[in-house]
Amino acid sequence: MSTWFGGLVRRDGRMVLDKHRKDVDFTLAPVAKRFINVNPNTISWLGLIVAAISGVLLYFSWDYHILLLFAAIAVIVSGYFDALDGKIAKLAGKCSRKGDYLDHVFDRYADMFMIAAIAVSGWCNPYIGMLAIIGVLLTSYMGTQAQAIGAPRLYDGLLGRADRVVLCCIFPIIQGIACLLGYSHIVIADFSISWMEIMMIYFAIVGNITAIQRGLITWRNLCNEDKKE
Repeated sequence: MSTWFGGLVRRDGRMVLDKHRKDVDFTLAPVAKRFINVNPNTISWLGLIVAAISGVLLYFSWDYHILLLFAAIAVIVSGYFDALDGKIAKLAGKCSRKGDYLDHVFDRYADMFMIAAIAVSGWCNPYIGMLAIIGVLLTSYMGTQAQAIGAPRLYDGLLGRADRVVLCCIFPIIQGIACLLGYSHIVIADFSISWMEIMMIYFAIVGNITAIQRGLITWRNLCNEDKKE
């Protein structure tokens, strides 16, 4: 598993998914042009609603494993809406600070709908879930806090939002397949862990590492600015 994740990380410390964000533009541009007259905030609301639905599905998937597949679909649809609203805003010339603010707020709620749902479900130890939530929130906070003090918005680090969305789509599918095959948990001696829990441990560890990375980058940038003055 560590090898698989290691393959996703670039030499500069960023996930490969961040590098390929523009590669999915072909899936956004045609749809954005078709819905160019739709208010981008409406798309943002749709993304948030779908994220909430994905959280409900993830929570109840412990009892009804088939819901894992529907949850994975809901996660990726929510992520698509999250990217689509910005694309529509750019094409329609409707970019605004209010829209950017709303997008950030909805992103955090969407993160929590998905990750907190897993944290309190039967798939995950609640303590691991709590650490995963802290890691994800601090990662986002460090990125926006840099912007709040006048520095550029930070997307550096090992775990960005695009990465979280993709992993929250992939792991429910893996967990669903494992349940279908009768291996819902990996058992080593008296220790057992679910695939969903592996993802949450990753969020807990790498999320906090990313938060520290972003904090150090911002601090270094501030020190460089002080030297120039």
